[in-house]
Amino acid sequence: MLMMFRSLTTHRHDAVAVLIAVLAASAAATPLAAQEAPYDLVLRGGTVVDGTGGGMRLADVGIRGDRIVRVGNLARASSREVLDVRGRMIAPGFINVHSHANPRALGTAANLLTQGVTTVLLNADGGGPVDLQTQLAGIETAGTAVNVAASVPFNSIWSTVVGVRDVRPTDEQIGRMQQLVTAGLEAGGFGVSAGLDYKPAYFATVDEVNRVLAVAKPWGTFFTNHDRLTPESGFSSVAGMRETMAIGFASGMVPVFTHMKLQGRAQGGARRMLDSMQQETRQGRWVSADVYPYLSGQTALAQLIIPGWAQDGGIVAMRERFRDSTLRARIIREADEAIAARFTGAAGILLNDDGTTLQQVMDREQIATPGEAVVRVLEQRTPSAILGFGAAADLVQLIADPDVAIACDCDAALPENVSHPRAFGTFPRVLGRYVREQRALSWSAAIRKMTWLPASLMGLDDRGQVAEGMRADLVVFDSATVIDQATYTNPSAPSRGIEHVLVNGVFAVRDGAVTGTRAGRTLRRTRAMVSRRPR
Repeated sequence: MLMMFRSLTTHRHDAVAVLIAVLAASAAATPLAAQEAPYDLVLRGGTVVDGTGGGMRLADVGIRGDRIVRVGNLARASSREVLDVRGRMIAPGFINVHSHANPRALGTAANLLTQGVTTVLLNADGGGPVDLQTQLAGIETAGTAVNVAASVPFNSIWSTVVGVRDVRPTDEQIGRMQQLVTAGLEAGGFGVSAGLDYKPAYFATVDEVNRVLAVAKPWGTFFTNHDRLTPESGFSSVAGMRETMAIGFASGMVPVFTHMKLQGRAQGGARRMLDSMQQETRQGRWVSADVYPYLSGQTALAQLIIPGWAQDGGIVAMRERFRDSTLRARIIREADEAIAARFTGAAGILLNDDGTTLQQVMDREQIATPGEAVVRVLEQRTPSAILGFGAAADLVQLIADPDVAIACDCDAALPENVSHPRAFGTFPRVLGRYVREQRALSWSAAIRKMTWLPASLMGLDDRGQVAEGMRADLVVFDSATVIDQATYTNPSAPSRGIEHVLVNGVFAVRDGAVTGTRAGRTLRRTRAMVSRRPR
């Protein structure tokens, strides 16, 4: 009996072993996708532009939860939903590294989503709240339609500690500003942003900026700056960018020229400046930038035209100087010089509060010079303005450069508050006009500049690519029709061709319509998230 039992047991073990072997062989012969739990969504048959700048390929994209889990042939996969996107491009969600988002508009962010933007970096040009922890917590509580990160705002820190006067900070004030920079980085801030062209940060010396930012050196992050153009340099864009590089290198951060431009008398100099950036990069000091596809900017009328000394102390002090005939004459003369050196003339300056150009103001009121017209306007009101500045040939070179990201310099905005077409048109404009129509760069190169390049600059390692394990921030667009429609007279006209947008695996745009979901998240940087040049 014992021998029989052992024999039966042996046969049973053998049978089990054979069954296991058969099942293993069967599993090996079955595509992995067919064995897994169902996907939540499969995007079927699109042309994947993965963000790295490499070649495009036809593939399915399988999503489970907030992650991309497969890119390939998923014809036999089980999915709760399949969306046929044949004839369309699938790209990572676009990352806007220069955002002035209106917190009230982040809940919908329609102007961003309809461009394909899924992640924004707030506190551009050094503005925004000093307390990042409170800022991000408030956004989390309210909910956001896009992912939100924030920079440490140098200008806000300077004005909070030093004030609006042109005075030298004490050692104690420098120490306080260092503490605020450190607190911002510890709260998850992505780099330090500045707008040294804007008062009162304009009054800071390079040495003072370097002292404040010295505490950021161990963080391996970036310094993005609206370059400072001064009368002493002849309002030179090149001098301003070299100052940004010097500060970045001194503080151990990647220098970033934000909304890079060759203004006024510097027109035609894009190639030389890009070559200078590349020379530094070859020597191991990466220099980056961002750009929008327009030849006009927007800011407060006074900021870049009225001389810094006349703005010392704020708007009330400035108007007091207007009333002094000697000072007024000097202000007008220097304002005329700034307009001639930086911008394209009075006809290219549009006042946003009433829709008139500065030239129309001059003609209507019989004013002799643009500088005098600006002073007269500022005596009564403080509008923002559209300011024409550059040359088309320079812009094409900036858009095509591999180290220059695309960014809209815009808000998550309510349509009624929009006055520049970049708020609705930036990313589709690059794709439609500069890729499809002008062929200034390829689809892959353009998508890289909107995704993996800004993600690498920020130190994000789970966004910016269509790849397994990445967050499911995705945009599906029609390469044959994608284009901007916003203009200076109709700045809130939505773009065409962006058909679907997913934020963390959830549809934020479906069939061209914003869904109203708030699937965005607040993002916080850690010391491990180092700025790096993408390969």
